[in-house]
Amino acid sequence: MNIIVGIVFILLLSFAYGSLRGAPWVPTKKHDVQRFLNLAEVKENEIFYELGCGDARITCAAGNAGAKATGFDVSLFPFIIAQIRVLFSKNRKNINIKYRDIWFLNFKDADLVYMFLMPETYEKIKPKLEKELKPGARVITYVWPMPGWEAKTIDKIEGYPPMYLYQR
Repeated sequence: MNIIVGIVFILLLSFAYGSLRGAPWVPTKKHDVQRFLNLAEVKENEIFYELGCGDARITCAAGNAGAKATGFDVSLFPFIIAQIRVLFSKNRKNINIKYRDIWFLNFKDADLVYMFLMPETYEKIKPKLEKELKPGARVITYVWPMPGWEAKTIDKIEGYPPMYLYQR
């Protein structure tokens, strides 16, 4: 019984840590994965990063579309689910999930970045992205816009959360 309590405690602690570092785990809706792919126009061998990848459905979609896709998360339970999802992906050689805090990443190699984080996290990560992203890199945010950036495209469908595409 003590082992189960310990495991539950560790999982809850990792959820809390993930929430403090960027956002609680709330997955991108399944029906929005295709919207992401249409908006992103993923190209073969592009470097794709998903910040706070959760169960990695977007990371796997990008990898299956041909990108060199990496998802990052610090919550243990979604991280484990993401690893399992990768095992069943058709193009798993292109997909990598890392247990890593987004604040310690460098975005210089990224061609495409996807985020579904809290709006206050967007405000905090914006200077890091502006400093590190190469010219032409694309950023897609889900639900909330990036403050101070002008979206190249806004994908809005009645009854669904918006997606915002930015290009640096």
